[in-house]
Amino acid sequence: MSGGAAGTGVLRAACVQVNAGTELEPNLRTAGDLVRRARDAGADFIALPENVGWIVQGRDKTMQRVRSEAEHPGIPFFADLARETGAWILGGTLHVLLEDGRAANRSYLFDSGGRIVASYDKIHMFDVTLKDGESYRESATFRPGERAVVASSPWGGIGMSVCYDVRFAYLYRALAKAGASILTVPAAFTVPTGRAHWHTLLRTRAIETGCFVIAPAQTGSHDQGRQTYGHSLLIAPWGEVLADAGTDVGFITADLDLDRIAEARGMVPSLTHDRAFEVERIGF
Repeated sequence: MSGGAAGTGVLRAACVQVNAGTELEPNLRTAGDLVRRARDAGADFIALPENVGWIVQGRDKTMQRVRSEAEHPGIPFFADLARETGAWILGGTLHVLLEDGRAANRSYLFDSGGRIVASYDKIHMFDVTLKDGESYRESATFRPGERAVVASSPWGGIGMSVCYDVRFAYLYRALAKAGASILTVPAAFTVPTGRAHWHTLLRTRAIETGCFVIAPAQTGSHDQGRQTYGHSLLIAPWGEVLADAGTDVGFITADLDLDRIAEARGMVPSLTHDRAFEVERIGF
């Protein structure tokens, strides 16, 4: 879906930061309460983190809980919440059962009438072993997505991504060139990688695309001691951090001056400066 031209005026956006447990219903209640509070604070676009429905460790626990899209309670919950509040809602990600028996880590964008405007399946799987021995194998449970998504909104194109995607710069360049002026990055970043890279990566994605970045995150301790970094961020196209949620459960807001997108891209029009090249390997 094409995003069209960047919008003008000011968008008040919010990131909701949660500490998801293992059960869907209490997690949704907490998320809903925070969305309502963010709306009361004037936010018209409210984004929630990756794994907003639950965080559990291991394939077996995930597959015991996962539901098909038609049967997933989280989808009508966020649709109803969008209708109730009159805000656009990025429903973080929900785990959706697929036909092949695997799951998708799927992000949903709802308009103010509760309609699903777009959905996006996380493309890049977090298959890593960290220095402290902490290990993750998302590909054992989730099927990677195969398409990038830019959704049209009243504020311009919204380029959708999830967490580990942020390490793959070509995705965000493609989203920006396809019409995105706002990038969403719902996440559940680990503490070691968050401390080292979270702010730097997100500020870089904003700078190199001339986009606003909306990055809601999980925080705190989860199932089997998993720790997430928090620090949900709202970032301007020139790279400034407009709001940082720290490590507490809650929400942040910032006013996004959409005219700054054209301003930043006009000062450094790197999206128009691509050149074809070949890589020459010497001495191998």
